[in-house]
Amino acid sequence: MVAAGIAWGIYTLRGRGATNPIGETAHNFTLAALPAIALSVLAHLGANISTKGAILAACSGVITSGVGYVIWYAALPRLTAARAALVQLAVPLITAIAGIALLGESLTPRLLWAGVFTLGGIALAVAARGRTRA
Repeated sequence: MVAAGIAWGIYTLRGRGATNPIGETAHNFTLAALPAIALSVLAHLGANISTKGAILAACSGVITSGVGYVIWYAALPRLTAARAALVQLAVPLITAIAGIALLGESLTPRLLWAGVFTLGGIALAVAARGRTRA
């Protein structure tokens, strides 16, 4: 998770200057596709994977991730690096809310408290940032 966080931070900082979010996301996906496919094949050797399942999984990942990255790259030029980091902290909470609303996932006390602490942390960061500017 640490490596993923660092990679996402680098990806975000590099994307701040994106002038063509769709083209740059397509380019990034193209660069990542071959190593991802090779690693997937190696990781699942001997697994019983149907062609339909593999195609559906690939389309789901490409479409949802691709749309998300395009939106993110389009929004980045309007955000400071600090604000972009704070927005990213809310993504798991937004995903959980979408799971509850769209997929009928359960709102558990654990999820509720995690959301409260996440929003509280974001609020503290925003408030601290506001005090340093004053």
